[in-house]
Amino acid sequence: MQKLDFSEAVTMLTDADSRYHADAYFFLRDGLDQAVKLRKRQQGESGHVTGQQLCEGIRQLAIKAFGPMVPTVFEYWGIRKTDDFGEMVWRLIDLGVFGRTENDSREDFKNVYSFREAFVEPFLPGRQPAAARKAKPGAEVRN
Repeated sequence: MQKLDFSEAVTMLTDADSRYHADAYFFLRDGLDQAVKLRKRQQGESGHVTGQQLCEGIRQLAIKAFGPMVPTVFEYWGIRKTDDFGEMVWRLIDLGVFGRTENDSREDFKNVYSFREAFVEPFLPGRQPAAARKAKPGAEVRN
């Protein structure tokens, strides 16, 4: 059997179950790329990432791409918690689009972080972005 193209897989998945918007799958794939880059930066190697690492890559990418609109975008896409990322990943694994190791589990995505803490609280009035809180006095802050 020939491996499915990512776009074909997304079409199959969204046709069979419209719970998640097609754009959510493409963003998930971009989040995976971000997680691989983070792993390489932190551990000096690329390769397989854990569910928690994928969720962190998605979190960082979402904040950068959508800022305070992340909850609105994710809600529109059908994503309400990190468990949803796991559901999407496992659907792609079942189609043979994503790979897995024997240590991977759906549980790896369960309650990795609260969407409120990750995507709402950083943008509340009086809150500084994480980068600003970590910066040394007088240092330039980049977002």
